[in-house]
Amino acid sequence: MRMNYFVVGTNDMISATKFYDALFAKADLHSVTPSERMTYWLGNDFAFATAVPFDENPASVGNGMMVGFSLGSSEEVNRLHALAIELGGSNEGDPGQRGPRYSAYVRDLDGNKICFSA
Repeated sequence: MRMNYFVVGTNDMISATKFYDALFAKADLHSVTPSERMTYWLGNDFAFATAVPFDENPASVGNGMMVGFSLGSSEEVNRLHALAIELGGSNEGDPGQRGPRYSAYVRDLDGNKICFSA
């Protein structure tokens, strides 16, 4: 079994799309916007999306929920962590060795928690 896709909620699709477009700019991904409420970033065996909730209630952060991106190097972890903060995200854990993985944590503009690891 493998993960099919991951979706995080947003209350501001324009800002969320700008944030993730910039974050994924060097990745081999393309974005697709099938409707005003959802944007996908797609690649080979990769699908990530941000969406305005279908039930029209405000998006909120899931307690204990986090999405992790496996990157090729500690340098890429450092770069994306710094870029996410530069784009308006907040620091949730500086880059560093944690057990067997080198990782860093941020929150996006809507407060969704993201882990970058190598």
